[in-house]
Amino acid sequence: MPVSALFTPLARAVTYTRWVHLLTGVLPAIICGFVYPGYEGMTPGRQLWLLVLPVPLLIGWAMVPSARLAEGLQARLLLTAGEHARDRRDGSSDDGASGIAATPSASWADRVLTAVWLVLRLEVGCAVGWLCVRLPQLMGALIEAATGGTGDTGAGLRISGGHWWYALLAPLPLAALAAVVVGLGWLMAAAAPRLLGPSAAERLAALEERTERLLEHNRLARELHDSIGHALTVAVVQAGAARAAGSAEFTDRALAAIEETGRCALDDLERVLLLLREDGARRPAERPGLADAERLLESARAAGAPLSAEVTGPLETLPGPVSREGYRILQEALTNVLRHAGPVPVRVRIRVAPDAGRGAPDAGRGALELDVRNPLPTTGTDTEAEAVPDPAGRRTGGSGLRGIRERAALLGGEADTGPHAGQWRVRVRLPLDGAPHPTAYGAPRPTA
Repeated sequence: MPVSALFTPLARAVTYTRWVHLLTGVLPAIICGFVYPGYEGMTPGRQLWLLVLPVPLLIGWAMVPSARLAEGLQARLLLTAGEHARDRRDGSSDDGASGIAATPSASWADRVLTAVWLVLRLEVGCAVGWLCVRLPQLMGALIEAATGGTGDTGAGLRISGGHWWYALLAPLPLAALAAVVVGLGWLMAAAAPRLLGPSAAERLAALEERTERLLEHNRLARELHDSIGHALTVAVVQAGAARAAGSAEFTDRALAAIEETGRCALDDLERVLLLLREDGARRPAERPGLADAERLLESARAAGAPLSAEVTGPLETLPGPVSREGYRILQEALTNVLRHAGPVPVRVRIRVAPDAGRGAPDAGRGALELDVRNPLPTTGTDTEAEAVPDPAGRRTGGSGLRGIRERAALLGGEADTGPHAGQWRVRVRLPLDGAPHPTAYGAPRPTA
């Protein structure tokens, strides 16, 4: 080991923050010393009481849940190095990097480990505090003895003799103090994750929270894909139709449809970006629901697709999740029609089915039924088994249909897509009381 490696810890800031952490451990002993036995006429025997008297008080403090939070924050800030030592701006903390939890005690096991940690801090802090006083005194005594005097070490021992070589020994107490600070600092940093680390339940909760955030980001990305994909598809189809028509009136209608579709897509984009940035200055716009389905139907008609729609039942009374997911499913179905079949005749049926009769399998459960049909394109269909060419000659996959099935499964419903009686059909049924299915992709974790 090179000699320079011995001095490397002294160049690290965390060494000195750990030193501060070690010294703060002696504070309970100092405070108790003022009460009993007092510092006047303090003998070495009485000094040992300072290692014992604060213990019951520390154990009592450890029983308070917030004690673990305070100790965890202090240990994370002073014993660990790097960005993981600080809480993030979103209020979460990276316990996986530092290994130290900064949460109140949630069980008696947490309280017991906190008590062990506080007692350990007391004993180590008293030892470091004593050495921080005595070792510099020993160094001064060696220097004084080297000059011919009698050096007092402060512990009842005196050094005399007037030997000049005592001066060569003077740096050794400081070197020993530095070694003790580095070693005990490392020891406390190693003990903190074991005594203050997150429990198995806390680790599971943190993992579930992280999974929820990832699933929420995936959901937002899917919504953004649906919205922007629909807008771009309508714009491309409208622009191509306007160029082929060569009519100023048709071009005006096409531009108006592109403008309206683009404006809606920009609103969706702004809402998603606000959620991703977690900007609380502005409230994000509400997600569209099936009550706004007419906007989708008009954009498809404006793209040149002869569209007939049949709407049965009050769409305004649909539950929020069902209405929003139904809107996105309808949007994706119409986008697939325009993208893969072009402006072909489309038949859309939206039906809010009433509660089934008593004794029926779906008794007490109304449902939303969506049915979108269009003639099969001559160049192929959108399937998941293989990529197929679209009318423009590009190749595409079946992620849109997979997204439709995932949205339906999320609400406990079902989706059927594929050729049917010479047509391409997307048929979806969503129960009106459908809560997120626990095994569905993207389903959030139930909360108490």
